[in-house]
Amino acid sequence: MESHGVELYVYDLSMGLASQFSSHLIGKQLDGIWHTSTVVYNREYFFGSRGVESCNPASTFLGPPKDIKFLGETEVPYSVFSDYLAGLSNSTYSGDQYHLLHRNCNHFSEEIAQFLCGTSIPKHILDLPQEVLSSGIGATLPALISQLEQSARPISEEIQGFSRENTPDLNRQIEEARYNSFLLEQRRKTLNEKHAKKERKREKRRKKILKAGGVVPAELEDIAMADTAAVNGSSESTLPSEQALAIEEEERKEEEEKKKAREPPIVYKDLIDVKEEFDALIALIDGKLSPEEQKSTEELQQYMIGDEGSWALSDGFLDYINRLLNDKAFPTEVRVKLLNLLAMAALKDDVILVLHQDRKDHILMNFSFEIDRLSKEEQEAVALFMVNMFENLSSSEWLLYISEWQYNTQQISNIRVTTKVAVHCLLSDNPVLQERGAAIIYNLAAKEVKTVVFDDVAVEITMAILQYFNQKPSEEQLFRCMKALARFAEVSRQEVPQLIQMIGPDPKSFKGTSERIDAFIDQLSSRLH
Repeated sequence: MESHGVELYVYDLSMGLASQFSSHLIGKQLDGIWHTSTVVYNREYFFGSRGVESCNPASTFLGPPKDIKFLGETEVPYSVFSDYLAGLSNSTYSGDQYHLLHRNCNHFSEEIAQFLCGTSIPKHILDLPQEVLSSGIGATLPALISQLEQSARPISEEIQGFSRENTPDLNRQIEEARYNSFLLEQRRKTLNEKHAKKERKREKRRKKILKAGGVVPAELEDIAMADTAAVNGSSESTLPSEQALAIEEEERKEEEEKKKAREPPIVYKDLIDVKEEFDALIALIDGKLSPEEQKSTEELQQYMIGDEGSWALSDGFLDYINRLLNDKAFPTEVRVKLLNLLAMAALKDDVILVLHQDRKDHILMNFSFEIDRLSKEEQEAVALFMVNMFENLSSSEWLLYISEWQYNTQQISNIRVTTKVAVHCLLSDNPVLQERGAAIIYNLAAKEVKTVVFDDVAVEITMAILQYFNQKPSEEQLFRCMKALARFAEVSRQEVPQLIQMIGPDPKSFKGTSERIDAFIDQLSSRLH
């Protein structure tokens, strides 16, 4: 008889939160909130609040599984399995029989494994509900897990045949529009800056000739007229010079008005001496670069010290950044110096053009995602870079993009990386990282709701803040975190207040620290009762 392999797909509904916070939350370590499914006959089968469902393997909204376990081989014909599944769907595993703790996806996987191969799924997965119940945490955590379980639904049949990259995605379309807009702006700025340089050079030549009592050559005037005509002439690829300058001035004023209207972010403008840091970087990498990389070093100098615009950076600049960040042949100091320079570059209003060059390879965010594996100095530099990214509206919004990509075995996004860096820094035992982590969280909370999918991160950051409160933070750190907590309680009006009440400490325990903190404690108290 023909045999078929049987696999157990294991997903973590908490996306890593359980392993990070369970000890504090329920008093015991949980490595994940497990959801499982069975893959056999080239199909994935699972049970949830909608009953028994199936889909192409790994095509639910959970993305790829965290682990795949081989359960064995089965010789049960598909027709027999199909009849058996139909029986379960109409009896013990119908949708109305689903219970998060007593009859869930893992119980269903166990029953299927026993029927097909006579084997069991891992015991720690089956025992998870009892661990949660025995923690005495009540109904709050199961309610949160129940919401997470909704992510286990299959992607609609209409788009099953396409990869995630090819599915319609409004956020991706928005980012494409932004990118095209920035390309146009970059083209416009490049044209005008080059034209302005030429004008300055011609003017110097004219003055020099006139000062010597000579006559300006006709060909110099002809060149000036030709250049002016080229810039002012309309075409499909460029804008007239005067129109471009007017648009730039209008955009600059709009950006300034937006900056004035928003809450000022916390940034660090004076921590790094750019020239000193650049010279130190040069000393570390001198003689170790290719000609192309040497050219990129010169471009970095023009951008950071020569005060040139981002147009000075060539298409290969991100390859240069990639090598310096990821080539372990370079000492740690190279990465630290580079990240510190990038942190200062983050304060420039045109840094977004550099960031958009990284949309394909995600070099900067992939490196930042590994913050928990970096040295202390590298972690501090990553945190500084991310804090300073909030200086400008465009770069701060870039930090919060939700379009996903796969890094190693995980689906990550800009907002997921930003959140991880913030939480990791806040909960570290390094005072510098704690300060910068609190700054990132403060800046996140100051953003407009429409620019962030706060529901996806508010719970995670709230849990980190509450854990941090047990360290008795300084007034400044307490102010930053309390303000963020009050903001998150406004956005996520059910989960965040529940977590505050469930985990503690009670915000009122900090009453009297300062007037500005008391104001946010009063806001929070109105949400908790």
